[in-house]
Amino acid sequence: MFKPSREQARQLFFDTWRKYRQREILSGIETIVLEVILLHPEYQNILDDADRYLDKDYSPEMGDTNPFLHMIMHVAIKEQLSINQPIGICERFSHLQNITGSEHVAAHQVMECLAEMMWQAQRNQTAPDATIYFDCIDKQLSSKN
Repeated sequence: MFKPSREQARQLFFDTWRKYRQREILSGIETIVLEVILLHPEYQNILDDADRYLDKDYSPEMGDTNPFLHMIMHVAIKEQLSINQPIGICERFSHLQNITGSEHVAAHQVMECLAEMMWQAQRNQTAPDATIYFDCIDKQLSSKN
């Protein structure tokens, strides 16, 4: 399994944005990354300045949103949906998308659950648990019905 460092993950966003702006051919993952970048024009100026933002720390305590974490979670969700892993994510996502009327809004709701699952795994020093992920998504779904 490919586990990029923080710098490598960020560099993927900088390189993809540069290649897009210079009309170069994108790889498969870069195409997915570009879709996410285009959904977030508020982050595009950051991607024009790798020297300033490649190593920047974002502190939630200071109210900072980490644009790279946000965008990489979008990429992770898109990858999950492309292979229906964990099994059942596509059905739940489709349901959320139908309820919200927006793929982007549904992705943000799933993102909250993905973050919860990852936080729990980190806190408990365990593997990510799809049950936690799906329970959270199911609660989102039931609150909207």
